[in-house]
Amino acid sequence: MLVVTHSRRYAWLLFAIAAWNLVIWTTFIKNLLQDDGRSTGFYLAHTVLIVVDLLIAVVLAAVGVRIWKADPS
Repeated sequence: MLVVTHSRRYAWLLFAIAAWNLVIWTTFIKNLLQDDGRSTGFYLAHTVLIVVDLLIAVVLAAVGVRIWKADPS
């Protein structure tokens, strides 16, 4: 059985990536809401991208929390 351990350095990296995704996609949402005249497909495709990437950010943050709690240092 292979046991993999990660340090809190990896947790910080995952937190940073999750935060970056959150900042980028919330900015994109604001810009998308101000944009008129696009097709419905455009808005639908970008909404799917936003939802998926924000879910990825949540998963990365959750993994970061698990790593943080598992490392006693």
